[in-house]
Amino acid sequence: MLVTNDDGIDAPGLHALAASAVAAGLRVVVAAPAGEASGAGAAVTTSRSNGQVPITRHELPGLDGVPAYGVAAAPAFIPYAAALGWFPEPPSLVLSGINPGANLGRAIMHSGTVGAALTAGRFGVRALAVSLDYETAWNDAVPHWDTATGLVPAVLDLLSDTPEGTVLTLNVPNLPADRLGPLRVASLAARGVVQGRVEEDGAGLRVGMVERTERIEPDSDVALLLAGHPTLTALRSVTEDPDLPLAELLAAERWQERWDIRR
Repeated sequence: MLVTNDDGIDAPGLHALAASAVAAGLRVVVAAPAGEASGAGAAVTTSRSNGQVPITRHELPGLDGVPAYGVAAAPAFIPYAAALGWFPEPPSLVLSGINPGANLGRAIMHSGTVGAALTAGRFGVRALAVSLDYETAWNDAVPHWDTATGLVPAVLDLLSDTPEGTVLTLNVPNLPADRLGPLRVASLAARGVVQGRVEEDGAGLRVGMVERTERIEPDSDVALLLAGHPTLTALRSVTEDPDLPLAELLAAERWQERWDIRR
């Protein structure tokens, strides 16, 4: 199995996730961006030298004997490369994380953590993105990686019973395990806990974050996480929208007239 992230090969959340996979008896390869790559979504951009993407072997603390690579690329490139021949066998499972910050709502399309998992799913590989709500919701200075890793084995058992290519995202409150609420299946909120704001200041664009003020959907990942529940959501990658009557729209007379003119 492949363990990756978007925070880089030196990130403690990555090491914790890989260690939990090893403890579960899984054969693990770690490959992660050489540096910080948050917000990369499902981009497969790389840095190249002489036409090659540089990779560097690493020894990770507490993971003796586990192959580990820093890759000069965006997170999603790593499962992309793994599925297309980097290793002798493509991974049967991809874990992405643990991200130090929740990935919530529809804004997860911009998350490199989730983007790596969705890319694995596109190749028919089961994948799990794991995020710890360390930055936004809980005023605890200590990241409880063990709380998140404690949930991973049960979620992987669940994932093994799903069709190939299934992608799940797990968000965990940054709390000691004995203070967690029950794991809940959650829908994606329209927005996350905070939302972006972009302003022009004369010299360029200033990007910031503001607290959301609108009502939070009660069964959404945002609401449940704020109530102390770990949340689990099944994700579907990019696909066509069968509910949009596009053929009917194109068949309308006014569109046929325009099409005839352009031909």
